[in-house]
Amino acid sequence: FSQASHRQVLNTLFGCVSSVLQSPVFTKQPGSIVFPVDSQEKNREVVFSCEAQGSPSPLYRWKLNGTAITPKSVSHYSLSGGNLRISHLDKDQDAGTYQCLAFNSFGTIVSREASLTFAYMENFKTHRRSSVSVREGQGVVLLCGPPSHSGDLTFSWIFNEYPSFVKQDTRRFISQETGNLYIAKVEPSDVGNYTCVVTNTVTKTRVQGPPTPLVLRSDGIMGEYEPKIEVQFPEIVHVAKGSTVKVECFALGNPVPSINWRRMDGIPFSRKVDVRKASGVLEIPYFQQEDAGTYECVAENSRGRNTVKGKLSFYAPPHLIEKPQDVQKPIDDSLVWECKATGKPKPSYRWMKNGENLESLEERIQVANGLLSISRLTLSDIGMYQCVAGNKHGEVYSNAELKVIAVAPDFSQSQLRSHTMVKEGGDVLMECRPKMSPWGGISWRKGISILDNGNLRIQNATKPDAGLYTCVARNQFGVASSSGTLMVKEPTIITTPPSTLDVTVGESIVLPCQVTHDPSLELKFTWFFNEQLIHFGDHGGYFEKVGGQHSAGDIMIRNIQLRHAGKYTCAVQTKVDSISIAADLVVRGPPGPPTSIHVEEISDTTASLSWRPGPDNHSPVTTYTIQARTPFSLGWQAVTTVPEMVGGRRLTATVIDLSPWVEYEFRVLASNAIGTGEPSKPSKQARTKETSPKVTPANVSGGGGSRSELVITWEPVPEELQNGGGFGYVVAFRPYGATGWMQAAVPSSEASKYVFKNDSIQPFSPFQVKVGVYNNEGEGPFGPVITIYSAEEEPGRAPTRIRAKSLSASEIEVSWKALPWNTSKRRVLGYELRYWEKREKEEAASVQRTVGNQTSAIIRGVRGSNTYYVTVRAYNTAGAGLPSVTVNVTTKKPPPSQPPAKVMWNTLNSKIILNWEQVKALENESEVTGYKVLYKRNRHSRPSVMETNTTSVELSLPMDEEYFIQIKPFGEGGEGSSSRQITIPRIPGPNAIGSATKVSTLSALSTIALSFTARTSL
Repeated sequence: FSQASHRQVLNTLFGCVSSVLQSPVFTKQPGSIVFPVDSQEKNREVVFSCEAQGSPSPLYRWKLNGTAITPKSVSHYSLSGGNLRISHLDKDQDAGTYQCLAFNSFGTIVSREASLTFAYMENFKTHRRSSVSVREGQGVVLLCGPPSHSGDLTFSWIFNEYPSFVKQDTRRFISQETGNLYIAKVEPSDVGNYTCVVTNTVTKTRVQGPPTPLVLRSDGIMGEYEPKIEVQFPEIVHVAKGSTVKVECFALGNPVPSINWRRMDGIPFSRKVDVRKASGVLEIPYFQQEDAGTYECVAENSRGRNTVKGKLSFYAPPHLIEKPQDVQKPIDDSLVWECKATGKPKPSYRWMKNGENLESLEERIQVANGLLSISRLTLSDIGMYQCVAGNKHGEVYSNAELKVIAVAPDFSQSQLRSHTMVKEGGDVLMECRPKMSPWGGISWRKGISILDNGNLRIQNATKPDAGLYTCVARNQFGVASSSGTLMVKEPTIITTPPSTLDVTVGESIVLPCQVTHDPSLELKFTWFFNEQLIHFGDHGGYFEKVGGQHSAGDIMIRNIQLRHAGKYTCAVQTKVDSISIAADLVVRGPPGPPTSIHVEEISDTTASLSWRPGPDNHSPVTTYTIQARTPFSLGWQAVTTVPEMVGGRRLTATVIDLSPWVEYEFRVLASNAIGTGEPSKPSKQARTKETSPKVTPANVSGGGGSRSELVITWEPVPEELQNGGGFGYVVAFRPYGATGWMQAAVPSSEASKYVFKNDSIQPFSPFQVKVGVYNNEGEGPFGPVITIYSAEEEPGRAPTRIRAKSLSASEIEVSWKALPWNTSKRRVLGYELRYWEKREKEEAASVQRTVGNQTSAIIRGVRGSNTYYVTVRAYNTAGAGLPSVTVNVTTKKPPPSQPPAKVMWNTLNSKIILNWEQVKALENESEVTGYKVLYKRNRHSRPSVMETNTTSVELSLPMDEEYFIQIKPFGEGGEGSSSRQITIPRIPGPNAIGSATKVSTLSALSTIALSFTARTSL
């Protein structure tokens, strides 16, 4: 080929490769299979899965034990996609290690290894076993001897007949390694036939061995002997990372030995090991490096002990931690790939290319452990490479593709910018990045001048530097070029000088930013506050752009706050340059909160405070104000201080007039010429010292109680006025006119009552009483002396001449003869009426009391047509006296329940005429004796009432008002149900007709036609 055609072919080839083709990558790899042998199934088969993606779609090959498999039509191997199907399995011919190979035009990759093994189990060959004869107390081992098999087994033993299985305990143990049954100490109950049952965990096949009879010898009982370990684990057990390991240990002995486990390095078992379940089997789940070490099994009884040791060795299959990645290299370049893996033992490495082991036949290809290096790459090096890391416990594969590129210079994807701009005096970089492989030479020309190779940098550009620039690239496959124009623009200059601005909280200010610039370029203004971008419209609407001219980016800050103080930066940007200027804004405002408020000293009524000044916000502090708060105050309160006015230079003060024994918090506020700032954080709580109390209880009173009692009550003194702990009351009292005082201490700050009881106290006797206070610091004053009466006795006589009569279905009037109102010491404060229905018991009676010297009362709310019993008692503060005789009364029938119906109305010459149907009482209701007509001018006024014993009424009312009317029947049982409320509108004419349910037309005789609405409501 010519050089041009060679370049065209390479460009076409690698353009297609990069855009269409893809190397093979496994999406599914084969896994190992254990196949259960079943002679009864003739068409036995397995399928190994293998799937890869790539473009073109990969093809597949398989290897068995490193030898290629050739599926044929008559072969028992067949391919479905990448999956290998093996029919008519033969365990001798098909067992082994399989690998899948996937390949396309990029190369070949090899899957991980997968094994095919066959699980089976034959029957026991012997049919009888000799009996085993032992003494009582002797240990014995019954051998299982499992038949020929492949696959994991589990063992159990039948005792005599199925399904009676041997249960394992400290005396009996079944080894899952050998299948043998161990009895540490034989007892008479152990005599019988034992059958070993073997189960293949893969095939699920179960076979039984011949029974072994166990009999007792008759020549005596075995004496005690030290443990003899019969089941012991190997000296070294190799355990895979993350697996579960079980090691066995069991001993014969008399008495039955105990089995215990320990680590020889003294490290205790981790929590994942259940030592309670250990006994004859030590199980360690999720085995890790730290679990490796030497373990000891200790068998011990009263005759001695025996031990056995074994080592658990940790191993881990390889795990890749660093893999080679797909690379694309230019021809003649160098390649270095590194592959790293963890594992124990330490993995070894080998490299494969396109499914075959890579040998270092050429000096330029070097393989050292996990490192592959290839120098002076050629097109023959293209392909799929695999790093294989392995140890005796497995192998892992990683794939990587190597592409070697040979391309003539090409600017189609990386043309020079058609126009590049730079400010006058600035620097500019013109980049030249063609696609070519290998990398060749780069040169520049402007007109006929050749400039520097590679990218072109022009420093301190001037107007003559403007013009057309061309980049030329060449290698052994060809030459290409690309051109672009450089334009030199005038620089942007900010004409506003840097400044420091001073403003007070609440004011507004304009921050200027004005520039000169190249008129052909657009300007972009951006503002920053303390290096953070200002988003106009956010920040609570404080910031606003006000620069109206093209070359001005001024902003206004409205209603400035303290937080707006700081550095403001105006950044101006064009397509060719950017520039910025900063202004410092000082905001004066009320002082910040003082700090470190500390109570230096505190007494019962004073506290000495100190604090440190907060920020003055550019205006000196003139005064400090101190506030206090207690659990009893409503928020923060101003306090009195010494000095009374705390100046701005003073950082201490004494608070006076505090309450003793109260917890206080203090805070300080600073003020300056602008205003008062935020308060400080509160001080720690401090309690004032105790002192004797000064405040006595309020509202001292009393009286009442039981016979021979003097009851004294008061309002407790609030906690904030108790002045100390151990607060209580001193109650002093004496009979009226006596000279000496009796005193009693009430040791509770919450107490509000004291009762003095003495049989010598006469009922309703006057006493002089005063209540004082005390606390841990001493006694306080007594309050004023007041007079209180002792408890009185209940009235001693019952009321007489009790009368009861029914007023209606719901009301009973009761009358009696009054007792003397205030004779001797047995006052009568009123009367208590007790009433109950005939079918009820007296204990369920309702109670109604009167006050004063009344001689009658009305009981309301009773039920009609019922008989009630009534008694009357006199009462006072001591309680109710003797009951009167019981009288009975039967209430009247209930009033009519039906409301008046067909209520009609009309107006005639300032009169309202109402008519309605007669209400008929039901059988259990009282007869209707009349009707009440209730009418009012508006809904909220009190109604007027007119009574009538007919079914019509005439009301003389002015017609310029709206009226609301209801009608109720009544009888001796009381008032019945009301009719619906009738609304009669204002009537401008002389007459109208209506009803409670509809509007009637006017009489044809009317000379005036009226229009109105009759409204009804419940």
